[in-house]
Amino acid sequence: MIAKLKGLLDSVSEIGCIVDVGGVGYQVFASARTLRNLPPMGQAVQLFIETHVREDHIHLFGFLTQAERAWFNLLQTVQGVGAKVALAILGSLSTDELTRALAAGDKAMLTRCDGVGPKLALRLITELKDKLGGLDLGAAAAGLPSAGESAAIEGQGAVADALSALVNLGYKRVDAFGAVTVAARQLGDKADVSSLIRLGLKELAK
Repeated sequence: MIAKLKGLLDSVSEIGCIVDVGGVGYQVFASARTLRNLPPMGQAVQLFIETHVREDHIHLFGFLTQAERAWFNLLQTVQGVGAKVALAILGSLSTDELTRALAAGDKAMLTRCDGVGPKLALRLITELKDKLGGLDLGAAAAGLPSAGESAAIEGQGAVADALSALVNLGYKRVDAFGAVTVAARQLGDKADVSSLIRLGLKELAK
């Protein structure tokens, strides 16, 4: 099973690239984001590989980071998400953006991705939200709210009201969610709506 390729970038297409490893060209499928960040043709490249073996083909999917590969596999645990949709999601959102979108329950951000409608976006949030801490999914995962914090933000009370207020002021839900999480941690038991909004706005202004 191929887990990594290191060689020279031979060519790039809309759906992938060819990596020359010792004179052998490996066709690798990749997200648009990965393809945009490849080095110039002829230069050295290293890709982390996920190998899919089927009766009629062997496909190699390539990623610049192990976090992106982890996301590729995690996304496909959700019904309705195959390799093509997983690559489309990773092409539209960075791993950090995807982490924050799921944590914040931001369906609008997810539906920006090709192949993701409102129903699938909701399914992604529902099924993956509690799994974010279990894998190395990128830097944003380190700042995710705990289950208790998430419940407070999504439920009733000062934290939920502060989130709603920031969204009503025009901030994206995913950004407001992160700012309120930080504010709630800093204020602790002293958190009231006005204090959370004030501190949340300072976080958003950074």
